[in-house]
Amino acid sequence: MKITLDEVNKKGLYSPEFEHDNCGIGAIVNVKGKAGHGIVADALSIVENLEHRAGKDAEGKTGDGVGILTQVPHKFFKKVLKQQNIELPEKRDYGVGMIFFPQNELQMRQAKAMLEVIIKKNGLEILGFRKVGTDPTVLGTKALECMPNIYQIFIKRPAEIKTGSNTTEIKSDLDFDRILYIVRREFEQSNVDTYIPSLSCRTIVYKGMFLVGQLRTFFKDLMDKDYESAIAMVHSRFSTNTTPSWNRAHPNRLIVHNGEINTIKGNADKMLAREETMHTHAFSEEDMTKVLPVISQSGSDSAMLDNTLEFLMMSGMELPLAAMIAIPEPWAHNETLSQEERDFYQYYATMMEPWDGPASIVFSDGDIMGAILDRNGLRPSRYYVTDDDRLILASEVGVLEFDEEHIIKKERLHPGKMLLVDTVKGRIIEDEELKERYAHKEPYGEWLDSNIIELHDIKIPNLKVPAYSRDELKRLQK
Repeated sequence: MKITLDEVNKKGLYSPEFEHDNCGIGAIVNVKGKAGHGIVADALSIVENLEHRAGKDAEGKTGDGVGILTQVPHKFFKKVLKQQNIELPEKRDYGVGMIFFPQNELQMRQAKAMLEVIIKKNGLEILGFRKVGTDPTVLGTKALECMPNIYQIFIKRPAEIKTGSNTTEIKSDLDFDRILYIVRREFEQSNVDTYIPSLSCRTIVYKGMFLVGQLRTFFKDLMDKDYESAIAMVHSRFSTNTTPSWNRAHPNRLIVHNGEINTIKGNADKMLAREETMHTHAFSEEDMTKVLPVISQSGSDSAMLDNTLEFLMMSGMELPLAAMIAIPEPWAHNETLSQEERDFYQYYATMMEPWDGPASIVFSDGDIMGAILDRNGLRPSRYYVTDDDRLILASEVGVLEFDEEHIIKKERLHPGKMLLVDTVKGRIIEDEELKERYAHKEPYGEWLDSNIIELHDIKIPNLKVPAYSRDELKRLQK
């Protein structure tokens, strides 16, 4: 019997506000941006070695969730779609969506038709659909019972988009991904039975309600030698006080996360409260109505953080900056920071509250791969850099075997600190350089001096507290 999340929410002592995860995360990236199948295969090995951080049912055949995020494997898709007589354009001149359609055939056809209408209405051209090659025989009973119909959609990148009286040029990968984001959000708000794990020209997500070893055996694509990527992020889920599902498996669209966001109720409420005053030149007023609300209230704490980072990035903010603002280091009384860095954090603290963990976050937009540890520092992440231009990061050591002679650096993330790999520039960027770059980008100190009003500077007249007679007080109380 299929049980929906809403039905579960209403039964027993379970309450979604107490949801927490304690998971296994890992990432591997070629610093120079050289794609290969070895990156994908090694990432799958990492998540398989994190089995002790993955939950499973009493039968031992259904997991809480496992997934992988990679760059769009252009060489692989070019090959498999040619067999369907679909000619793909050049790399990143098309977007790929991974879609979990409902099991019911009629519902699936209705959702598919609605998705097509929304895509065409937004001025985009569909190149075709592809049923993803899977092996359901490897699944446990519970996962098989609620397994969605898994398809991919391919959407051509336009030169420009016409919306009403406006014409918007698609100049960058982010511009194209922004249009795909608007399409996805509009579809999600009109069809709750279908889930889209990813829709992008840069990244793709394969995930499900698996045991760690089932990810590579269920999705046949991941075993193909032509499936190549320079970046791969993996996640094995351990659900505590949560109901596992295909949708809730990680990665989300940008992040994998180990730990809990313990301030999540306040974070989500404040994001909702500020939506009336949100404004960005990246979205028209019409597009903004399709995107809002930013946060899906039915998501997990990780999904809500992912929603927020995705919105900030699509609004024009660089992803590392968005992560730095949402998960700041302790700055108010930190004498090791420069005045510019403290001004930077104070400025953004006026508009975004910290998403406090314990939490370790790894994120990627397909060009960069970064990691940040929250200021509590209770979810350690360790990384190695090897002499063949690879960086391997995980929630613990020993996730991959290699000779010590090939390791040129061993380190760990420090509380409140960030690590970034830029595969376009082909280099690793340390926390100090990142903070220096963003802290000096704008005159934050001048803005604060001009606009902040301190409470002790406000002159309030010293008025006596009103006094009432006994009869007058009784009247007011009534």
